[in-house]
Amino acid sequence: EYKGRQWHDTCFHCKVCTTKVGAKSFIIPNDKDIYCVTCFEDRIATKCTKCKAVLTTGGVTFRGEPWHKECFVCAKCASPLAGQKFASREDKPYCAECFGELFAKRCACCAKPITGQGGTRFISFEGRHWHSHCFVCALCKQSMAGKGFITDGEDIICPDCAKDKLMVPGS
Repeated sequence: EYKGRQWHDTCFHCKVCTTKVGAKSFIIPNDKDIYCVTCFEDRIATKCTKCKAVLTTGGVTFRGEPWHKECFVCAKCASPLAGQKFASREDKPYCAECFGELFAKRCACCAKPITGQGGTRFISFEGRHWHSHCFVCALCKQSMAGKGFITDGEDIICPDCAKDKLMVPGS
């Protein structure tokens, strides 16, 4: 007898392998089919995408696939990602730091990744990118964020420094 239902001893067997369940562990997932634990785990139980072992509790879903929390790690550094900020590229998850190092645009001034994390603002001009705090005049080092500027080769300079640089002494 199980949950108010009764079976003959010979009828209480695994749907897949037909082994008599009797006093052994069993699972009835839909109130009618009986499975021994081995067949249930092989055929029906949810398995981790990475290690292929059965998920017994909890877990994480990424791209519609189940993972053990301990299996869901950064594709580069293997740090745990469950409950952390992460990004993905080509269906692989990365921690925010590794994603920035591998895929983010680099600042033309400091060469560090521009991740946008924490609301970081940035400036882009002619294929180059800067953190807003790195976007400064090459001569006087004043911030150029939100201001007009002039290019001098690879340098970005403010209008005042450009005027001083272009003025010929004695004219």
